[in-house]
Amino acid sequence: MTEPGTARPWPTPPDLHPPKSPVRTGGPSRLADIAQQAEVSEATVSRVLNGKAGVAAATRQKVLAALDVLGYERPVRLRQRSAGLIGLVIPELTNPIFPAFAQVIEEVLSGHGYTPVLCTQSPGGATEDELVEQLVERGVTGIVFMSGLHADTTADPARYARLAGRGVPFVCINGYNGRIRAPFVSPDDAAATRIAVRHLRDLGHRTIGLAVGPGRFVPVQRKLTGFLAETARTQRQAMAEGLIQHTLFSVEGGQAAASALLDAGCTGIVCGSDMMALGAIRAARQRGLRVPGDVSVVGYDDSDLFAFTDPPLTTLRQPVRAMASAAVSSLLEEISGNLVHHTEFVFQPELVVRGSTAAAPPPR
Repeated sequence: MTEPGTARPWPTPPDLHPPKSPVRTGGPSRLADIAQQAEVSEATVSRVLNGKAGVAAATRQKVLAALDVLGYERPVRLRQRSAGLIGLVIPELTNPIFPAFAQVIEEVLSGHGYTPVLCTQSPGGATEDELVEQLVERGVTGIVFMSGLHADTTADPARYARLAGRGVPFVCINGYNGRIRAPFVSPDDAAATRIAVRHLRDLGHRTIGLAVGPGRFVPVQRKLTGFLAETARTQRQAMAEGLIQHTLFSVEGGQAAASALLDAGCTGIVCGSDMMALGAIRAARQRGLRVPGDVSVVGYDDSDLFAFTDPPLTTLRQPVRAMASAAVSSLLEEISGNLVHHTEFVFQPELVVRGSTAAAPPPR
């Protein structure tokens, strides 16, 4: 009996020798299980497990993924030598959007033969510069920066020029900086807040507030631009600016911001992250208000968790897989020495309507 969570060893085929003999792969029942999981034929599974040619890379990856999901060890012949180390520098793991990006980035990198090295920052821990130095000392082939100092308008961009000067290609996700020569991948933050405000206005809300992080970050500045552009249709700019709260990207930050916005009479609140949205819901409930009966809340990011909150969260979904894949592709092109435009690739967010938004309450 295999312990839960323990990989089951793939049985050694009895006829591995002589080498030209056909390799038996553990019996038809296991082949069928893997084929069903990978959504391919049993013949394709057999070719992959025996290291045969004639299988597309994407199909081969699906079979290997099926092995992992079902808990089988990969045959030794399929274990490939790493093409190199790729660093992934992200701010934290407490916000579910960062693990979501990390998982896809690591999956795509592994599919190209690279070994991802995850580096996270925490208060009092290693800084981005220290993590980069450690990665470079270990000979990384490239680095992916997620919501790093490149997104902070007060940070010195010269650190990235020095990194490029050391021959380390890199790509940045979330937060464009024109002074940094690198590919950038970002969601359209301005479009996100415009969509959120439009959604709330269509539901009858007239006093709509915005809870976002510190104003020095590029994504925050873009969210502000979208919010002010959309609210300008129904109210004066001075009034709209008074309904903006800068705080931390956390549950506690969202709670503090929402408390101030509720004091200002907001019946709709747009948040800069899903974690902040959870804090906004908490602030409303502490006042005895119903979400969405009295207050509607819109988040930003979307990961699997937020479909199961109470209430399920209406949010703007970042296209994580598309963005992560584009970032890795750009980095690998840089590593290969191919021409890559040092520009920004912008991806559109998607409004996911769930249970945290509803028609505005009647005026009191």
